[in-house]
Amino acid sequence: MSQPEQSYYKAYAARDARFDGVFYIGVTSTGIYCRPICTARTPKEANCCFYENASSAEKAGFRPCLRCRPELAPGTAPVDDARRIACLIMQRIETALTEDGVRLDGIASQFDLSTRQLRRIVQKQLGVSPVELVQTRRLLLAKQLLTETALPITQVAYASGFGSLRRFNHAFSTCYGMPPTRLRKTMADTAEQVAGQEALVLQLSYRPPYDWAGILKFLEARCLKGVECISADSYARTVRLGTHTGWVKVAQLPGKNALAVTFAQSLLPVLQLLLSRLRSLFDLDARPDLISGHLSQDILLRAAVLRNPGLRVPGAFDAFELVVRAILGQQITVKAATTLAGRYAEAFGQKIKTPLESLTHLTPVPELIAKAGSSKIAALGVIATRASSIHAVAEAFVHDQLKLEAGAHPEALINQLTSISGIGKWTAHYIAMRALRWPDAFPKEDIIIRNNLGDATAAEADTLSQAWRPWRSYAVMHIWNNMPLKKRKQKLHA
Repeated sequence: MSQPEQSYYKAYAARDARFDGVFYIGVTSTGIYCRPICTARTPKEANCCFYENASSAEKAGFRPCLRCRPELAPGTAPVDDARRIACLIMQRIETALTEDGVRLDGIASQFDLSTRQLRRIVQKQLGVSPVELVQTRRLLLAKQLLTETALPITQVAYASGFGSLRRFNHAFSTCYGMPPTRLRKTMADTAEQVAGQEALVLQLSYRPPYDWAGILKFLEARCLKGVECISADSYARTVRLGTHTGWVKVAQLPGKNALAVTFAQSLLPVLQLLLSRLRSLFDLDARPDLISGHLSQDILLRAAVLRNPGLRVPGAFDAFELVVRAILGQQITVKAATTLAGRYAEAFGQKIKTPLESLTHLTPVPELIAKAGSSKIAALGVIATRASSIHAVAEAFVHDQLKLEAGAHPEALINQLTSISGIGKWTAHYIAMRALRWPDAFPKEDIIIRNNLGDATAAEADTLSQAWRPWRSYAVMHIWNNMPLKKRKQKLHA
């Protein structure tokens, strides 16, 4: 089995959903081909063949799996896979739509589907209806709010997405066989305790080990002044989600495999979306055991991985913000780019009052940047070509021509990004790595990567990286953070 095929098998064995639609597995012992997320028992590696598209698998004589339904994989049908559709449904709710306002027809139209088709796809893929899927997410959040906060039951109901207290009580009792009050710890004068509070605290769990100090160090170097604030033990930022604004602060919980999320009560209506963005930003759903186990097999990365098995790839809280930051960072130092980003946030970000003195502005929105034009961006000291690129990206966001969503097909998005004047392959792969949560991005042109690999050429770096697939994004972080800056030319040919 070739090296790329071996990396595909590892992604398949891990059931990493980020590879769904990127390749397909033909199983010679059954004559069936599947998606990487298929829940059937993993076949032996010797019985697997890998194909870049469903057509190739069928041409080779394999028939589609009835369980994972390859026709629903991203990029192979007019509709994306059911998991992404379900995600979009949740995003609609998380942006403060009421229970009665969940418009399945609007979501279905994005995929050229009827509402009936959308319901059928979700039902067959996940075993539940869209309404049941939504209700489960709401109830799980409600359980967390009931046990971790002192919010009154009514506020818990609305924060979880229910349109009324009556519906919440009925759904909770029906699903869990108990009233929601039974989960609430005995607390005297609950309403009075909450009345004077401006913030709430929840937990987000992760699989250990987790390099919290490392992720803070990475984000601190790229901090958007006024919008973000990073200390030795915490990350904080201002938040704009739809029409709701506020702030959030995240710190590691001592003695627990979890982060403590402190957030403004003004963000309660979009709490699901807020928590989802934070899970992405801090890469909380990664499998460090599988990733480190694979990368440590390579002699070039072994020492770095063993030093830091809990390394994560920071995501993006706001995709547009990340793209702008990436463009500003092209061919200049991280420190210089951070200085320009601070000017940009101060010039175009809306002012906001927060309890944290250093959080003063909301991140600039694409609509304002598109309206401002490239000349006002360039006036901040940004090179004219990069200012034009930022303006072009803002226009693309405003007109829905560029959608950087986790789960999008990475190669297609990378090609779309590089078609924008001023965005090169390095920037596109960096954006894919963080905004798309693509675990196999590899900016082979990166000078630090090439230096740390022994003054390698881009082609040599790409060749070496094949052994790290399908988790090259994590290899990139190890190379940036942990590999000493010294020549390793002799190992290139080892």
